[in-house]
Amino acid sequence: MENVINILKYIWNLPANIIEPMEFLPEFIKDPLIDTIGLIPFLFIIFVLIEVIEQYFTKKRHLFVFFIKKVGPLFGSLFASIPQCGFSVIASTVYTRRLLTRGTLISVYLATSDEAIPVLLTYPQKAPIILPIILIKIIVAIIVGYIVDLIVTYQAKEPEIKQTQETVSEEIKHEEGCCHHHLVNATKTKDFWLHPLKHTLNIFIFILLISIVLAFVLSRVKTEETLAKYCLMNSPLQPFMASVIGLIPNCAISVMLTMLFIKNTISFGSLLAGLCTSGGLGILVLLRRNGDKKDTVIILATLVIIGTIIGLLFQYNVFNINNIFSFIGIKL
Repeated sequence: MENVINILKYIWNLPANIIEPMEFLPEFIKDPLIDTIGLIPFLFIIFVLIEVIEQYFTKKRHLFVFFIKKVGPLFGSLFASIPQCGFSVIASTVYTRRLLTRGTLISVYLATSDEAIPVLLTYPQKAPIILPIILIKIIVAIIVGYIVDLIVTYQAKEPEIKQTQETVSEEIKHEEGCCHHHLVNATKTKDFWLHPLKHTLNIFIFILLISIVLAFVLSRVKTEETLAKYCLMNSPLQPFMASVIGLIPNCAISVMLTMLFIKNTISFGSLLAGLCTSGGLGILVLLRRNGDKKDTVIILATLVIIGTIIGLLFQYNVFNINNIFSFIGIKL
């Protein structure tokens, strides 16, 4: 047992032992490299688990299409909260064929769990907030989804060619998730392991670059408090800016927001605001394929408004909302 522990310690300290002697590297690059390289094994394990989940549920896409239309925001929110990158793409494809409601699509976007969860899992001190993030996003998504369906009366234009549920299900087969992998028929051994590996490397690069930039800025401004001030900490503009940035359909955005939160430069409210609008590649599908631009604007504006409101509520602890999870020992 002692030998196993020594081997694990050696592996854990290996990045530091290799990088520290490299005197040509400035400190603001050394520290992020050491910290980020150590995350690779954990990220790979997490993304393999996510691949298993995504493959299982994508095979059940016919059930997804059926139930999401029947139950709407409730089912869409619960489905989208599972860590994966494909459901928002599927929901957007189905919506552009008008086979589900606007409120349901918005609920999917609001509840979508993306790279923020794997990144937080690799930082044990921040991992306890994962459950509150998921629950808050689900609750908000369900409520907002049904309200949108009730009060937004604008009828989106029908697609030029009316498609059935079966033809849309066939169309989903050709959709791609992150890292350009197909959402279905990717169960072969090579594809099964290749996507988590590519995803791990992508997220590793995102985390490394963001960490280097933050470390460089911190080396110039000297303190985290000063950096947080430059990032508009405690300003009502921060949740709004985070919600707008969250709309960018790239997983690097949620990684960036998460890393800014981990480095204490944005508030928990701003993190929530950005994650509520991070609909992933689904938003890209909406922008490309939704034939009604006014409808697209309504959807995106709703996401920003809701994200900003939620962010402000938690940033300023309105109604003592940050204590809602105190019964399980978590204060936001």
